[in-house]
Amino acid sequence: MEIDVRLTRTIKAAAALAALTLAAACGSSDAGGGSALHPPNLKAPSKLGKSEGEVNLIAWAGYVEDGSDDPAVDWVGDFEQQTGCQVNSKVAASSDEMVKLMKTGQYDAVSASGDASLRLIASGDAAPVNTALVPNYKDIYGDLKSQAWNSVDGKAYGIPHGRGANLLMYNTDKVTPAPTSWSAVFDDAATYKGHVTAYDSPIYIADAALYLKATRPELRIKDPYALDQKQFDAAVALLKKQNADIGEYWSDYLKEVSSFKSGDSVVGTTWQVIANLTADEGARVKAFVPKEGSTGWSDTWMISARAKHPNCAYKWLNWIVSPKVNAEVAEYFGEAPANAKACGETSDKTFCDTYHAADTAYWKKIAFWNTPIEQCLDGRTDVRCVPYAKWVRAWTEIKG
Repeated sequence: MEIDVRLTRTIKAAAALAALTLAAACGSSDAGGGSALHPPNLKAPSKLGKSEGEVNLIAWAGYVEDGSDDPAVDWVGDFEQQTGCQVNSKVAASSDEMVKLMKTGQYDAVSASGDASLRLIASGDAAPVNTALVPNYKDIYGDLKSQAWNSVDGKAYGIPHGRGANLLMYNTDKVTPAPTSWSAVFDDAATYKGHVTAYDSPIYIADAALYLKATRPELRIKDPYALDQKQFDAAVALLKKQNADIGEYWSDYLKEVSSFKSGDSVVGTTWQVIANLTADEGARVKAFVPKEGSTGWSDTWMISARAKHPNCAYKWLNWIVSPKVNAEVAEYFGEAPANAKACGETSDKTFCDTYHAADTAYWKKIAFWNTPIEQCLDGRTDVRCVPYAKWVRAWTEIKG
């Protein structure tokens, strides 16, 4: 069946994403370092010149497909034919690797997640983008533009590519009554001791902070990625308490599918694509955004400040968010497309409904991944916030 082929492809791409995101979270000790966000005053080009004949990209697995992994999955070939820009791509193993590779000046563009984008901006490795030179930008959903992870001081530093939410999934037979809150995996986790699962990443600390924002107002948490020491300590304490009830932390989501299918896991964090596949495997599960909201991710294509092939890079940015290509990537990868017109190009006509692509109210409940830095992202200036390097160290302590 066609749906089985599509899901198989999605499994390959998204399983790679799961492993890569874990690597990003567990990367070098200086991940997310930096005390403040003061990007150099770089200028975006006012016009494009002649194509240079090639472009060098850093990307997550599944974002730059040329048919070599699957002959039926190729959006690079047409780009090369239409633009004359030969694509040279490298799959990065982590956000830390993306940052390090961009610092070499050998790459023109990168598909940065929120835990890398601010680092690239602050270090001057990513250049502002002239969105007028990316015609398809006009069709990007408005709530993806000018966001904290892709813009600074009103300047756009990239083109949004796709997004997804971290959901609460539960076994409808074993978890009753149906949960409505993240309390199912935090304060009430002991009810399902040994059968609770959580995402294996330091960025998961933000999930605890989001829950505390709603349940402990005295902490005055505004942004789960902007935590002062007291707020951070509270989130870490909650996660250490949760650890006693965790059956397993997941990074490879094929294992999460298997765990819910077998009953080893009955409640925990997930992604929409995982929930779909788990249900297709016969497990009785539901996944949703709890009443406190959820964390999530939004990836951005950014251009190097030292790009040797900036004209081809701009052509790539426009291509990858064009309606047909953005639809192909979204379905292959398992995420909501960034281009509103992409929904008319998906092979599965219910895809955008399933992934809430155009549901503005839905995305307002999502706190997208960002890079914690000492300069508090919530605007506070009277305290310092805990930078990501300390999140990494804390995560090791949490897991024991």
